[in-house]
Amino acid sequence: MLRIMAMDSTGRLRKDVGLDELKTMDPVWYWADIGQPEEAEIRLLDEYFHFHPLAIEDCLHLLQRPKVDHYEDVHFFVLHALEAETLQVQEVNLFLGPNFAVTFRFAACAEIDAAWQAAAVHPKHPRSGHLAVAHAVMDRLVDRYFPSIYELEDQLLDADPGSRGYSDRTGIDGVFAIRSKLLRLRKTIVPMRDLLYRMTTIEAIPGLKEFRAFFHDIYDHLLKQAETLEACRDMTADMRDSYMSYSSNRMNGIMKTLTVITTIFMPLTFLAGIYGMNFIHMPELEWRYGYFGVLAGMGLIASGMFAWFKRKGWFD
Repeated sequence: MLRIMAMDSTGRLRKDVGLDELKTMDPVWYWADIGQPEEAEIRLLDEYFHFHPLAIEDCLHLLQRPKVDHYEDVHFFVLHALEAETLQVQEVNLFLGPNFAVTFRFAACAEIDAAWQAAAVHPKHPRSGHLAVAHAVMDRLVDRYFPSIYELEDQLLDADPGSRGYSDRTGIDGVFAIRSKLLRLRKTIVPMRDLLYRMTTIEAIPGLKEFRAFFHDIYDHLLKQAETLEACRDMTADMRDSYMSYSSNRMNGIMKTLTVITTIFMPLTFLAGIYGMNFIHMPELEWRYGYFGVLAGMGLIASGMFAWFKRKGWFD
């Protein structure tokens, strides 16, 4: 689907411009949005707009990391749209020229639809509407990241194994799952942060100086998101280390208990082995109370060793 908005020479913004009309109206600036394109609309990138072949190739071969490339007077941006619930990433391509912006994506994008509905002539920069479009699209894409980050942050706090006891294996499994999602988000947010940093320092795009403060605001949002991600990743690392430490201590306690039990039974096994031999000349075998004496001796040995270990604190 192709839709075009343009500002004509009288300063009126129109959102229903056709492709043939665009050729003849000599717009001050225009925005062409190509969403879920058919084959004929894909060909427009080359046959009508004459974009660089490498930029077109990046549009058609998903999924590129966020970046910006410069081709003479056209600047090509790869942006990421994020689905808050599934964390699925969709690529959004933006071509920014001297007086136009062209967005291209294969999937539906609510952020671009919102920017389209909110588009208006900038009161201070009426002839730079294409830059305002670029800002509106990037701003809405980045704002869409916040709910996903805050949701993962809340899940991480709820998944703290300390709230249920570290013996709950499902708790630490949830932490690992959240950590995986944080890493997926990081692959989008960190490159987007670097891209917006370049936007705040670049000199190659004409007219960008007047809009630099707007793009710097988006960059600040990405800085906050990146810092929150790093804080959450550090928290998952701490929780993982705590779980491993707890598991190690618990295992040490189990091994100590088993060692104590084994140590107590060693002399009892020794006695049972001695009197379990089938030699004929064993005087104790003919003693009337030998069986009870050996049992009593075993009991005394076991009780004494248990009391000694208890005093040493091995059962604490």
